[in-house]
This record gives sequence, structure tokens and C-alpha cells, in this order.
Amino acid sequence: MSRATRNRTSSSDTPRRLSNTTLSLIIAGLFVLVVAVLFGLTRLGSDTPDNSSEAAAVAVRDNSHRLSTAPGATVNFVEFLDFECEACGAVYPAIEQLRQQYGDRVNFVIRYFPGTGHFNAERAARAVEAAAQQGRLEEMYRLMFETQEEWGEQQVPMDDRFRGYAEQLGLDLARYDATYNDPATRERVLADREDGLALGVRGTPTFLVNGEQLNPKSYDDLTRALDDALAKS
Repeated sequence: MSRATRNRTSSSDTPRRLSNTTLSLIIAGLFVLVVAVLFGLTRLGSDTPDNSSEAAAVAVRDNSHRLSTAPGATVNFVEFLDFECEACGAVYPAIEQLRQQYGDRVNFVIRYFPGTGHFNAERAARAVEAAAQQGRLEEMYRLMFETQEEWGEQQVPMDDRFRGYAEQLGLDLARYDATYNDPATRERVLADREDGLALGVRGTPTFLVNGEQLNPKSYDDLTRALDDALAKS
């Protein structure tokens, strides 16, 4: 799915409800992409957690960012994502629909996994982290995906554009600048990536439910995984 064919969405709009057929096509295309990545890269078997409880602990750290938290929920849906990744942008509306459907029963967590082939992916993650430090994680997360076609696949730094998003959100710009440029912010982003690699993540988006990596071929596969996890909780 190219950028030109994707509809843009205002950051203030609720993502439109997509048909199950459309969502299934998106997930099916995504699955093919992820499989291709998995076959194209070497797995790091020795560092992969060897049981589900250990994997779940790595998948969701104490400082992991939660888009939404359900009181008393024991099911965690985790997405390792790259804000410059077209597949992540394409599946974004489906994830928003999942949140609408399960947000009162499931915790939705995002982890940074900037791809080395995307020039601005790590910068975008730092911008989101800087916004998160001011309590505006979700707003910047949405804005990154809803404007992805404007800045993605550029081979020049998009720092000024991301700072413009921070200004648009009304962030304290001096604080934003300090956080964005702080080496600790980059370390925070790369720590997420290291956890992903330890869990066997090799491409984005990658989804996990309670530490178990999913291989969805349709939207129904995602809902089935959540339903099964909820039934066991």
C-alpha cells in the first residue's frame, strides 16, 4: 500500500471504523511483509526468553508506554513499532479499532523499534518520547502516523518538522528540545529495540499478547488472540 493511496486523517478525528474485510486485507499484507523480513534476517536464538512469563516481563517493562490502561487488566497487547514504517501506518487504524473494542479489558502498550533503513525513524521515536515526558504520548503517536506520508522516506533530518508537531500540541518547547537532544532519550528508544531483538522481533509492526508473539493473517486473528487471553485471565 503506497502513501499516495492512503487517506489522511486529522489528528483531532476519531479513526473511522473499517470493515472487517478491509482490516483483514491490511493484516494479510502486513503478515506477508513481516514473514519476508523474518526470512531475510538472522534470528538471535540465544538471547530469546525461554518461557512465557519471562517473555511477558521483557515485553512490558515498568517504564513501557501504555496508550491505554484497563483497571485490573491482566492482558497486555504490545506493538513493537517504527513510526516511519509504512506497514505500521497502514495497520494503525486497525489497532485503534482494537483499542475501541477491547480498551476496557486490555492494556495497550507500544515499544519503539526504529528500523535501521529508515532515516528518521529514531528521530520520530525521540519526538514521541519527548512528548510522552510531558504527558502527551498518545497525541504525538497519532500525529506521527497521521502525517507519516509528509515526512516518511525522506533522506534529510525531519527534526524541525517534529518540533513543529510539538509546538502544534502546545508542548513546552524548551523542555521538548532538551529531552529530544538528551542522549538518555536515544538510549531509552534503543533499550526498547534491544528488548524487541531479545524477544525475536525482526520487523515492524510485531504484536505480542502476554509475551507471546502473534503471526496474524487477518483482523480476526488479533481479536481471537485477545479473546483467548481474556478467557484464560
